[in-house]
Amino acid sequence: MSPRPGDETRERAENAAAVSGSRPGTGPGVAGDAPVAPGPVRGVPPARGPAAGRRPEATEPAGGPGPSPLGVPEPAGSPGDRDLLGDLGPGSPVPVPLRGPEPPGGTDLSGGPVPLCDGASPGGLESPGGAGPVGGPASPGDRAPLGGPRRPGGPDRAGPPGPQADVLLARLAALAGGTDGPRALEQPVREVLEALADGARARGGPLPAGAPWVTSESMAKAYATADGDGALRTLTEALAQGSADPADPACAAHLHCPPLAVAVAADLAVSALNPSQDSWDQAPAATALETRLLAGMAALVGYDPEAAAGVLTSGGTESNLMGLMLARDRVWGRADGTQIELAGTPGRAARPRIFASAAAHFSVQRAAALLGLGEDAVVPVPVDHLLRMRPDALEQAMAESVARGELPLAVAATAGTTDTGSFDPLGPCADLAARHGAWLHVDAAYGGGALLSPRLAPLLDGLARADSVSLDWHKLGWQPTAAGIFLARRAADYASLARRAVYLNPRDDEEAGYPSLLGLSLRTTRRADAFKIAVTLRTLGTERLGRLVDACHALALAGARAVRADPRLELYAEPVLTAFLFRYLPADPALAADPEAVDRINAALRRRLLRDGTAVVGRTELPGEGAGGVRLKLTLLNPHATAEQVKRLLRLVVAAGHAEETGR
Repeated sequence: MSPRPGDETRERAENAAAVSGSRPGTGPGVAGDAPVAPGPVRGVPPARGPAAGRRPEATEPAGGPGPSPLGVPEPAGSPGDRDLLGDLGPGSPVPVPLRGPEPPGGTDLSGGPVPLCDGASPGGLESPGGAGPVGGPASPGDRAPLGGPRRPGGPDRAGPPGPQADVLLARLAALAGGTDGPRALEQPVREVLEALADGARARGGPLPAGAPWVTSESMAKAYATADGDGALRTLTEALAQGSADPADPACAAHLHCPPLAVAVAADLAVSALNPSQDSWDQAPAATALETRLLAGMAALVGYDPEAAAGVLTSGGTESNLMGLMLARDRVWGRADGTQIELAGTPGRAARPRIFASAAAHFSVQRAAALLGLGEDAVVPVPVDHLLRMRPDALEQAMAESVARGELPLAVAATAGTTDTGSFDPLGPCADLAARHGAWLHVDAAYGGGALLSPRLAPLLDGLARADSVSLDWHKLGWQPTAAGIFLARRAADYASLARRAVYLNPRDDEEAGYPSLLGLSLRTTRRADAFKIAVTLRTLGTERLGRLVDACHALALAGARAVRADPRLELYAEPVLTAFLFRYLPADPALAADPEAVDRINAALRRRLLRDGTAVVGRTELPGEGAGGVRLKLTLLNPHATAEQVKRLLRLVVAAGHAEETGR
């Protein structure tokens, strides 16, 4: 039976005190590594070899890539010098064991997944849509095209399933968990690793060459031909061949990091165990570990870990939505004397306003729309040349809003803008928010990584004064997506998210000591994304991670120097973090003097590089109206890339610009 609305309302205040969960905790680990011999692989992988249309410039320059920025002696200390998991320093006991006993022997259930179409077993378990029975390949004469009906003329498979069908189905439908799970994973994981390598070799560059339709047709063909045992390998190789690879130094357009191998391996463990964070009985160890990790993250940003609360999110967009939702409920609710999350927003007297820089992430406007405030509730505050919010402009905008009878709801400051990595002045933003009783939310999805670097951390001075913060470890944390973190300085501010669902967090369970994270998230089913971050921190420590941040920053500075040295390139501003803007300047003086022509050539040269499969370069536009605002962007998140590789990438840009300029 669901709780009555009145009961739920009365419980919100009680729930608020418990939303931060239980910090210490232990739980069992599961592991196993008994080998299993690989079986035959069937299927039709995509053709291998150099991709069509590859440009000769894609080869490595003579002399190799040059020394890595990380090729310096490691300073004294250990990975745990700056420990984010409380007292779990090197040599300390780890309360959450991450490895259990070796699994006992068991039935070999290794194999690939059950195919979604075109599969057949001798006995016939029919799959949806009539594409063929589950458990094995359809005959060539009976295979259906992608998304189409079965071709006529196939054999009649009616009849009871036989023992061979049962064995095949058991192997293809093997489970990843339990004591037999690790053995079942051996062969498919081996196939995935081999297919990833084959696909990368076939791609031969940072992304597949050709127009988008070429990749679409290749994936459609791979999907249509993927079959039974071979489906995993076929589709993995096609995915790898058709992907943009952020580990390639020439893939530098977005905040799209190459994940660390140890983090990917940790993610595999989570996938195999499949914990869900919406109740303790689905994720005992993961619940304890997430709570401890978040306490460390709170300390990192300057919060009191005992007073703060937080949750893992899908990224900055979700985190920004949560921060502004709490701002709406706390600030507007206090001003109006109502619980906004219950009564809603229509008909309120003073219109709320959110103040964000003109360079803030678009998710601020999206959040305002989702929260019922409307995108027009966001007041764009002018920025300086480096795209930082101007404190004088913020002060004026907030004063004018109050004079109009509006309610300053929140200041949404940015620590690390998407295009330039610039930081809004957090101290003045905090002062102005406090003066007007507004909530201060800081979007540090990109710039939060600077906290790992003693040299760059001062960019975030004032962060501890924010009411809420967004962090993304899948940017300058080198995690597989998603690895977002949302933090609130006061756990009590989470009251409007508190939720009692009797099948997930009944009161008597919590009173008996079973913690719940349900009231911390907008989501119910939620992956244990904290695990890969925790493994990364325990493996590298913040000091070594900080060296990765510094390496990417040094790479951006080297790239900016290379832009300034080339007469065909123009730098917009010095890098603050790991990104910088620039553009190609035509050699023809007439074209160089035409802003529309310069914009057109820069936009076209980027598409040429994509078409050729030689580089992934970002494109953006500066704030303001009129032509001349198009800029190219390098976002350098590969700490193992070299300055020479960045120079080579810039030479590709110049060559593509010349080709567009001359019509070649």
